[in-house]
Amino acid sequence: MPDVVVEDASVTYHGVEADVLALEHVGLSLPAGEAIALIGPSGCGKSTLLLAMAGLLAPSSGRVTVGGEQLLGPRLRTALILQDFGLLPWKTVLANAELGLVIRKQPAKESRHRTMEALERVGLAEFIHACPGELSGGMRQRLALARALALDADLLLMDEPLSALDALTREDLQDLLLELWRDRGHTSMLVTHSIEEAVYLGRKVVVMTPRPGRVAAVVDNPLMGSAGYRQTEVFYERCAELRALLAAEGALHPDAAAAAAAGGAA
Repeated sequence: MPDVVVEDASVTYHGVEADVLALEHVGLSLPAGEAIALIGPSGCGKSTLLLAMAGLLAPSSGRVTVGGEQLLGPRLRTALILQDFGLLPWKTVLANAELGLVIRKQPAKESRHRTMEALERVGLAEFIHACPGELSGGMRQRLALARALALDADLLLMDEPLSALDALTREDLQDLLLELWRDRGHTSMLVTHSIEEAVYLGRKVVVMTPRPGRVAAVVDNPLMGSAGYRQTEVFYERCAELRALLAAEGALHPDAAAAAAAGGAA
Protein backbone atom coordinates (compact mmCIF):
# COMPACT_ATOMS: atom_id res chain seq x y z
CA MET A 1 0.00 0.00 0.00
CA PRO A 2 1.36 3.47 -0.86
CA ASP A 3 2.22 6.34 1.41
CA VAL A 4 1.08 9.79 0.30
CA VAL A 5 3.02 12.98 1.02
CA VAL A 6 1.77 16.48 0.28
CA GLU A 7 4.76 18.83 0.28
CA ASP A 8 4.18 22.57 0.74
CA ALA A 9 1.27 22.50 -1.72
CA SER A 10 -0.69 25.60 -2.70
CA VAL A 11 -3.56 25.78 -5.19
CA THR A 12 -4.86 28.97 -6.80
CA TYR A 13 -7.95 29.04 -9.00
CA HIS A 14 -7.76 31.70 -11.68
CA GLY A 15 -11.12 33.44 -12.10
CA VAL A 16 -12.35 36.04 -14.58
CA GLU A 17 -12.39 38.87 -12.04
CA ALA A 18 -10.09 37.58 -9.32
CA ASP A 19 -7.89 34.67 -8.35
CA VAL A 20 -8.88 32.47 -5.40
CA LEU A 21 -6.22 30.92 -3.17
CA ALA A 22 -7.83 27.65 -2.10
CA LEU A 23 -4.86 25.93 -0.38
CA GLU A 24 -1.75 27.54 1.06
CA HIS A 25 1.47 25.72 1.97
CA VAL A 26 -0.21 22.46 2.95
CA GLY A 27 2.08 19.78 4.30
CA LEU A 28 0.59 16.39 5.09
CA SER A 29 1.75 12.78 5.29
CA LEU A 30 -0.38 9.65 5.01
CA PRO A 31 1.63 6.56 6.01
CA ALA A 32 0.95 3.44 3.97
CA GLY A 33 -2.22 1.71 5.15
CA GLU A 34 -3.30 4.62 7.33
CA ALA A 35 -6.89 5.88 7.64
CA ILE A 36 -7.09 9.68 7.71
CA ALA A 37 -10.17 11.87 8.15
CA LEU A 38 -10.10 15.49 6.95
CA ILE A 39 -12.44 18.04 8.51
CA GLY A 40 -12.80 21.79 8.28
CA PRO A 41 -15.20 24.62 7.39
CA SER A 42 -16.97 24.80 4.03
CA GLY A 43 -14.78 26.30 1.32
CA CYS A 44 -11.49 25.53 3.07
CA GLY A 45 -10.10 23.47 0.19
CA LYS A 46 -10.81 19.94 1.43
CA SER A 47 -12.10 18.77 -1.95
CA THR A 48 -9.29 20.60 -3.72
CA LEU A 49 -6.74 18.72 -1.62
CA LEU A 50 -8.45 15.42 -2.44
CA LEU A 51 -8.36 16.18 -6.19
CA ALA A 52 -4.65 16.98 -5.94
CA MET A 53 -4.03 13.67 -4.16
CA ALA A 54 -5.96 11.89 -6.91
CA GLY A 55 -3.77 13.46 -9.60
CA LEU A 56 -6.73 15.30 -11.13
CA LEU A 57 -5.48 18.74 -10.14
CA ALA A 58 -1.88 19.91 -10.21
CA PRO A 59 -0.80 22.14 -7.29
CA SER A 60 0.15 25.68 -8.26
CA SER A 61 3.26 25.13 -6.14
CA GLY A 62 4.62 22.25 -4.09
CA ARG A 63 3.97 18.64 -5.00
CA VAL A 64 2.21 15.40 -4.11
CA THR A 65 4.04 12.07 -4.04
CA VAL A 66 2.42 8.62 -3.88
CA GLY A 67 4.62 5.67 -3.06
CA GLY A 68 7.67 7.92 -3.33
CA GLU A 69 6.90 9.10 -6.88
CA GLN A 70 5.70 12.58 -7.77
CA LEU A 71 2.11 12.55 -8.92
CA LEU A 72 1.83 13.96 -12.44
CA GLY A 73 -1.64 12.64 -13.25
CA PRO A 74 -4.18 9.98 -12.20
CA ARG A 75 -2.78 6.59 -11.16
CA LEU A 76 -4.41 3.25 -11.86
CA ARG A 77 -4.87 2.06 -8.27
CA THR A 78 -6.30 5.27 -6.82
CA ALA A 79 -10.09 5.34 -6.42
CA LEU A 80 -11.96 8.62 -5.86
CA ILE A 81 -15.55 8.55 -4.59
CA LEU A 82 -17.39 11.85 -4.92
CA GLN A 83 -20.58 13.06 -3.24
CA ASP A 84 -22.73 12.12 -6.25
CA PHE A 85 -21.02 8.69 -6.47
CA GLY A 86 -20.13 9.17 -10.17
CA LEU A 87 -22.65 6.55 -11.35
CA LEU A 88 -24.03 6.44 -14.89
CA PRO A 89 -27.85 6.33 -14.61
CA TRP A 90 -28.37 4.45 -17.89
CA LYS A 91 -26.02 1.59 -16.97
CA THR A 92 -26.86 -1.36 -14.75
CA VAL A 93 -25.33 -2.04 -11.37
CA LEU A 94 -23.02 -4.59 -12.96
CA ALA A 95 -21.94 -2.22 -15.75
CA ASN A 96 -21.34 0.66 -13.32
CA ALA A 97 -19.24 -1.50 -11.02
CA GLU A 98 -17.25 -2.87 -13.95
CA LEU A 99 -16.76 0.48 -15.69
CA GLY A 100 -13.26 1.24 -14.38
CA LEU A 101 -11.99 -2.17 -15.47
CA VAL A 102 -13.57 -1.78 -18.92
CA ILE A 103 -11.95 1.63 -19.38
CA ARG A 104 -8.61 0.09 -18.45
CA LYS A 105 -9.24 -2.71 -20.98
CA GLN A 106 -8.88 -5.56 -18.53
CA PRO A 107 -9.62 -9.05 -19.90
CA ALA A 108 -13.39 -9.58 -19.96
CA LYS A 109 -13.42 -12.82 -17.92
CA GLU A 110 -11.15 -11.42 -15.19
CA SER A 111 -13.06 -8.14 -15.17
CA ARG A 112 -16.41 -9.86 -14.66
CA HIS A 113 -15.03 -12.13 -11.92
CA ARG A 114 -13.51 -9.21 -9.97
CA THR A 115 -16.67 -7.14 -10.36
CA MET A 116 -18.96 -9.89 -9.11
CA GLU A 117 -16.68 -10.49 -6.12
CA ALA A 118 -16.85 -6.78 -5.29
CA LEU A 119 -20.65 -6.65 -5.61
CA GLU A 120 -20.94 -9.72 -3.41
CA ARG A 121 -18.70 -8.05 -0.84
CA VAL A 122 -20.96 -5.00 -0.55
CA GLY A 123 -24.23 -6.96 -0.68
CA LEU A 124 -25.40 -6.01 -4.18
CA ALA A 125 -24.95 -9.27 -6.11
CA GLU A 126 -28.71 -9.79 -6.43
CA PHE A 127 -29.21 -6.33 -7.96
CA ILE A 128 -26.83 -6.58 -10.91
CA HIS A 129 -29.55 -5.90 -13.50
CA ALA A 130 -30.99 -2.85 -11.72
CA CYS A 131 -30.11 0.74 -12.64
CA PRO A 132 -28.97 3.38 -10.10
CA GLY A 133 -32.40 5.06 -10.15
CA GLU A 134 -33.90 1.86 -8.74
CA LEU A 135 -31.52 1.83 -5.77
CA SER A 136 -31.69 3.57 -2.41
CA GLY A 137 -29.04 6.13 -1.48
CA GLY A 138 -27.22 3.61 0.66
CA MET A 139 -27.21 1.05 -2.15
CA ARG A 140 -25.82 3.62 -4.59
CA GLN A 141 -23.02 4.30 -2.12
CA ARG A 142 -22.32 0.57 -1.88
CA LEU A 143 -22.16 0.47 -5.68
CA ALA A 144 -19.55 3.25 -5.72
CA LEU A 145 -17.52 1.24 -3.19
CA ALA A 146 -17.87 -1.89 -5.31
CA ARG A 147 -16.33 -0.05 -8.26
CA ALA A 148 -13.34 0.89 -6.09
CA LEU A 149 -13.00 -2.69 -4.84
CA ALA A 150 -13.17 -4.11 -8.36
CA LEU A 151 -10.25 -1.83 -9.29
CA ASP A 152 -8.29 -3.26 -6.35
CA ALA A 153 -7.57 0.30 -5.23
CA ASP A 154 -4.74 0.68 -2.75
CA LEU A 155 -5.52 4.37 -2.19
CA LEU A 156 -9.16 5.27 -1.50
CA LEU A 157 -10.10 8.96 -1.50
CA MET A 158 -13.65 9.88 -0.43
CA ASP A 159 -15.32 13.30 -0.59
CA GLU A 160 -18.22 13.32 1.88
CA PRO A 161 -19.61 10.07 0.47
CA LEU A 162 -22.17 9.57 3.25
CA SER A 163 -23.41 13.13 3.73
CA ALA A 164 -26.79 12.68 1.99
CA LEU A 165 -27.79 9.49 3.84
CA ASP A 166 -30.12 9.07 6.80
CA ALA A 167 -28.52 8.46 10.19
CA LEU A 168 -29.07 4.68 10.34
CA THR A 169 -27.86 4.06 6.78
CA ARG A 170 -24.89 6.34 7.42
CA GLU A 171 -23.81 4.37 10.48
CA ASP A 172 -24.23 1.09 8.59
CA LEU A 173 -21.97 2.31 5.79
CA GLN A 174 -19.45 3.74 8.25
CA ASP A 175 -19.17 0.20 9.62
CA LEU A 176 -18.71 -1.15 6.08
CA LEU A 177 -15.94 1.36 5.33
CA LEU A 178 -14.21 0.40 8.57
CA GLU A 179 -14.54 -3.31 7.80
CA LEU A 180 -13.14 -2.87 4.29
CA TRP A 181 -10.17 -0.88 5.61
CA ARG A 182 -9.42 -3.52 8.23
CA ASP A 183 -9.65 -6.36 5.72
CA ARG A 184 -7.77 -4.73 2.82
CA GLY A 185 -5.29 -2.44 4.57
CA HIS A 186 -5.57 0.29 1.92
CA THR A 187 -4.53 3.88 2.53
CA SER A 188 -7.60 6.08 2.87
CA MET A 189 -8.55 9.73 3.15
CA LEU A 190 -12.13 10.66 4.07
CA VAL A 191 -13.38 14.24 3.76
CA THR A 192 -16.32 14.88 6.09
CA HIS A 193 -18.18 17.66 7.88
CA SER A 194 -19.19 15.31 10.69
CA ILE A 195 -17.02 15.38 13.80
CA GLU A 196 -18.31 11.99 14.97
CA GLU A 197 -17.68 10.43 11.55
CA ALA A 198 -14.15 11.81 11.48
CA VAL A 199 -13.40 10.25 14.88
CA TYR A 200 -15.02 6.94 13.95
CA LEU A 201 -13.18 6.52 10.64
CA GLY A 202 -9.89 8.37 11.05
CA ARG A 203 -6.92 7.02 12.97
CA LYS A 204 -5.60 10.52 12.47
CA VAL A 205 -7.93 13.51 12.03
CA VAL A 206 -6.63 16.52 10.11
CA VAL A 207 -8.26 19.86 10.94
CA MET A 208 -8.16 22.55 8.24
CA THR A 209 -8.32 26.32 8.63
CA PRO A 210 -10.83 28.51 6.78
CA ARG A 211 -9.76 29.50 3.24
CA PRO A 212 -7.04 29.56 2.24
CA GLY A 213 -6.88 26.07 3.64
CA ARG A 214 -3.92 25.13 5.79
CA VAL A 215 -3.40 22.30 8.26
CA ALA A 216 -4.36 23.66 11.68
CA ALA A 217 -3.86 20.44 13.66
CA VAL A 218 -3.48 16.68 13.35
CA VAL A 219 -5.24 14.75 16.13
CA ASP A 220 -4.07 11.20 16.87
CA ASN A 221 -6.94 8.77 17.36
CA PRO A 222 -5.23 5.40 18.00
CA LEU A 223 -8.32 3.58 19.32
CA MET A 224 -10.20 4.09 16.05
CA GLY A 225 -11.46 0.71 14.86
CA SER A 226 -11.49 -0.91 18.29
CA ALA A 227 -14.62 -2.79 19.36
CA GLY A 228 -17.41 -0.56 20.67
CA TYR A 229 -15.34 2.58 20.20
CA ARG A 230 -18.38 4.75 19.44
CA GLN A 231 -19.70 4.13 22.98
CA THR A 232 -16.46 4.84 24.87
CA GLU A 233 -15.48 7.86 26.90
CA VAL A 234 -12.36 8.31 24.75
CA PHE A 235 -14.55 8.66 21.65
CA TYR A 236 -16.49 11.51 23.24
CA GLU A 237 -13.26 13.13 24.41
CA ARG A 238 -11.86 13.06 20.87
CA CYS A 239 -15.08 14.58 19.53
CA ALA A 240 -14.90 17.35 22.15
CA GLU A 241 -11.25 17.99 21.27
CA LEU A 242 -12.09 18.37 17.59
CA ARG A 243 -15.08 20.59 18.35
CA ALA A 244 -12.83 22.89 20.36
CA LEU A 245 -10.21 23.01 17.58
CA LEU A 246 -12.86 23.84 14.98
CA ALA A 247 -14.31 26.51 17.24
CA ALA A 248 -10.85 28.05 17.61
CA GLU A 249 -10.61 28.19 13.80
CA GLY A 250 -14.00 29.88 13.55
CA ALA A 251 -15.44 26.87 11.76
CA LEU A 252 -18.49 26.35 13.97
CA HIS A 253 -21.79 28.18 14.33
CA PRO A 254 -21.49 30.70 17.24
CA ASP A 255 -23.77 28.64 19.50
CA ALA A 256 -21.74 25.47 18.87
CA ALA A 257 -18.50 27.38 19.35
CA ALA A 258 -19.72 28.72 22.70
CA ALA A 259 -20.69 25.22 23.79
CA ALA A 260 -17.28 23.89 22.74
CA ALA A 261 -15.54 26.66 24.70
CA ALA A 262 -17.65 25.91 27.76
CA GLY A 263 -16.82 22.23 27.47
CA GLY A 264 -13.12 23.02 27.23
CA ALA A 265 -13.28 25.27 30.27
CA ALA A 266 -15.03 22.56 32.25
